[in-house]
Amino acid sequence: RVLLSPIVIGYKLGMISASRGRQAAARVGFQGEDAARMRRLGVEYARTTLPAQVRQPALDRIAWHRSRGDHVVIVSASLEFYLSPWCAGHGLDCICTTLEERNGRLTGRCAGGDCAGAEKVRRIRERLDLDRYDTIYAYGDTAEDREMLELAQRKFYRWTEISSWDQVTAYAHPPSR
Repeated sequence: RVLLSPIVIGYKLGMISASRGRQAAARVGFQGEDAARMRRLGVEYARTTLPAQVRQPALDRIAWHRSRGDHVVIVSASLEFYLSPWCAGHGLDCICTTLEERNGRLTGRCAGGDCAGAEKVRRIRERLDLDRYDTIYAYGDTAEDREMLELAQRKFYRWTEISSWDQVTAYAHPPSR
């Protein structure tokens, strides 16, 4: 906690991005950890803790898309250790942050960077041929999802459909009267 307190304060003051904060936390929390042990803990977390944290509207939308036969891919800055097992258990593809590993130990660095912002789009384009899909839906709830939302024909920010990111900024900062 002591090592991360300047990062947390910087984030709360808007001086440090969520992405940089997550990367600093990963370095402090995971550097030197046994990778196999972390994978086991991630699977356990995905089984016991994560289900209670996934919002019901998200589960409902996943079920709706699957009922239509849609290809569902969860794209998140969350860590692969727990998100990938959760997605696999639900028959979903996953694009997320992966921690770098050397000789069975974690370095604390994100392999390929934190999966946020423009990095989400890069990874999506790397894994998927978007031209194969008639309609792309995207869901997001933070500014780190902006670029990903702009990829889609149907974009939802905090479960409300928007036509562009300008609607989000207008909603967040309504004109004063």
